[in-house]
Amino acid sequence: MDKEDNKLTMKERMEKGLIYDCSIPELLNEQGIYQDYLYDYNQTRPSQGQLRVEMLQKMLGSYGEGTYIEPPFYANWGGHHVYMGKHVYANYHLTCVDDGNIYIGDNTMIGPNVTISSAGHPIEPGLRIRQMQFNKEVHIGRNVWLGAGVTILPGVTIGDNSVIGAGSLVTKDIPENVIAVGSPCRVVRPISQHDRDFFYKNEPIDWENL
Repeated sequence: MDKEDNKLTMKERMEKGLIYDCSIPELLNEQGIYQDYLYDYNQTRPSQGQLRVEMLQKMLGSYGEGTYIEPPFYANWGGHHVYMGKHVYANYHLTCVDDGNIYIGDNTMIGPNVTISSAGHPIEPGLRIRQMQFNKEVHIGRNVWLGAGVTILPGVTIGDNSVIGAGSLVTKDIPENVIAVGSPCRVVRPISQHDRDFFYKNEPIDWENL
């Protein structure tokens, strides 16, 4: 740790990924503003599609064209630290623990009940009882598919085009162009010619009709 870190505010420590006190009023008050936006988003009707787009543009750290999140959506900072590319789709009950930044690339599909966490707490009990935590950025590449019930832990990067199987717990980086499953999540195999020929088990893709 640099000597200069001793002079940082708690918010600056938060942004640098250092241990910080997440319970101070300065942070809680700012966080509350974004959580109010999120509350309003979750009260919208399915028929209010354009309003939802406008609210996402206001709520998220960045919003790409064609991106959509099915309510209810949950986020510690109301999505303020979530940066979504174009044409991202998130199904019901996406939870983003976005005390730190979460980056999601273009055309990524997120199944229901997925949790993406950028925040963790020290194992040392004396720090936890003081409500200390730390944040490590999460990076999800382009055209990734996160199956239902996937959990992604702080600091993880998932490469472009990869598929994370339903129910997986992702604790380490996953490279691009692979299928990975399990708890903890591990690479099973690369995406192959079989996947270009068959969409489900041995049912062929009728490319000529698509």
